[in-house]
Amino acid sequence: MTTHGPVLPIWTCGGCGAPWPCRTRRNELKAEYEDAPVSLALYLGSCLVAATQDMAWAPAGLLHRRFLGWLP
Repeated sequence: MTTHGPVLPIWTCGGCGAPWPCRTRRNELKAEYEDAPVSLALYLGSCLVAATQDMAWAPAGLLHRRFLGWLP
């Protein structure tokens, strides 16, 4: 179990304080979903929707890059 989970509703990392998903959690997610990239995209898409509701003040493009922009 990772310590790099999101702290809601501000979506920071509980392990390092960086914006979630942090670099460590991204690497963990890549490993966890290595054989299921579509599932990873769906999971992060659902996180993006939740974060958009929690952080209505944040620009949509910024949140998109943060949650999905790092996927290959």
